[in-house]
Amino acid sequence: MSKFKYTETEQQFNNVLNHQSKELSSIKRPDMSSVEARISESEALLKELGISTEILPKVVNPEPQKVMVVPTWEELCIQAEQEVGSTTDLESLFTDEELRMNQVALRALNTDYNNIHKLDKIDITICAAAGILGAVVDILLIGIPQKTLDGLKGGPLSNYVRDWFNQRFPEKEMEKLANSKVSKVSFDAQDNRHTTEYVTGLSAYYHRLLSLGHDPILGLIFGVYDILTGKMTTIDKTGKIVSQVMENYADRKESDIFAAIAKQIIHFKSDITTSMGLPVPLMALFNLLQFGSIGEEEQTIAEIVQGMYYEGYDFIHFCSMSIPTMIIEVIIRLGYGIKRIKEGNAIKDSIPFSLNREKHPKLSTMLFIGHSAATAVNAGKVYFTKNPMAINYPQWIAFAKYSYKQLKWVLLEKPELRDAYVRGIIAEKLNEVYAEIDETFAEMSEQYIVVFN
Repeated sequence: MSKFKYTETEQQFNNVLNHQSKELSSIKRPDMSSVEARISESEALLKELGISTEILPKVVNPEPQKVMVVPTWEELCIQAEQEVGSTTDLESLFTDEELRMNQVALRALNTDYNNIHKLDKIDITICAAAGILGAVVDILLIGIPQKTLDGLKGGPLSNYVRDWFNQRFPEKEMEKLANSKVSKVSFDAQDNRHTTEYVTGLSAYYHRLLSLGHDPILGLIFGVYDILTGKMTTIDKTGKIVSQVMENYADRKESDIFAAIAKQIIHFKSDITTSMGLPVPLMALFNLLQFGSIGEEEQTIAEIVQGMYYEGYDFIHFCSMSIPTMIIEVIIRLGYGIKRIKEGNAIKDSIPFSLNREKHPKLSTMLFIGHSAATAVNAGKVYFTKNPMAINYPQWIAFAKYSYKQLKWVLLEKPELRDAYVRGIIAEKLNEVYAEIDETFAEMSEQYIVVFN
């Protein structure tokens, strides 16, 4: 029994090939070795007599053209099944040596495809250098934010970013903006005085962490929705989701969605440089993680994240932490592009924006390795400092993104694309064979009257 499952059409091909192979083997061809020897003797004799073979008259015996009847595919299939049966296994048409050579050729094609995506020493050097540089910047220039008498302070680069935000959004201007009607929103309650349903932990310190409207990403959905409906949507300190109408803030509603979006953005602006600023993107969702027993105080994940926010792990710090991640992206993509150009590829084809593996077969893997190296260093930083404030959130997001892509590539996409590559090469070779068959048939059919059934 064959180890392959053939479709009906494939099985018909196998049967016809088997039948045709046996037909060819049954043809008795005359032994031409003695004839060739006689011809050679005759040519030698003519040469001795001084007679050139080129001036000998050619004898042409005109014969009437024969008729060649070409059967239909259905007729061929019926004839083949009558002669060889209907269960021909393709492997039975080859010798053991031919099967072995086929396997060698297939392995060679698979290797060729793997080599297209295999990183060389320069590729690995670019990845490693980018990852290490990003990690060094995170450790030495970003640092860990700490509360001081002069406000939140971290590494030199982190302080520069925070100072830039403070200069771009001055405290007095932001206070004036926060007190104006254009920035007042329904989800900005700082305690439970105006709530109808109690929100655990709602205070001046934590209201931006608990309210989904203050999240830089979720706020564009829930915040706008709350402004349109006059509600406040929160995830409190215990992980309870509460959505309630804020009657005391009814005058803060907007009926037009574009006005609501504009008010949402203005409110973001007014809060960005406050002492308890905007949380990092999606940080509010960590309030749902009411499990774990971490550290000496046996805190849950939610409690750890709430403490991080209180200590200054905010949106501005998120922007600072994004710099090492961006450095890794820029170095790897730039190095990849320069290397591709030096290898002779066109500049247009070397621009490393797309992660399409058909256009840039190595880029995604290089980014995965670079971010993996930086993430490993950051994990070590957190382990040795025993401080969750050392977590580089953007770096872990990048690592998760490229890990998913790499896993999907290795397990799902690569086998399929490699198979398509091998089948494509085989199809090209097969088309060459078909072309030779057509050419041979055309030459041979010149002597016949061809009739197609």
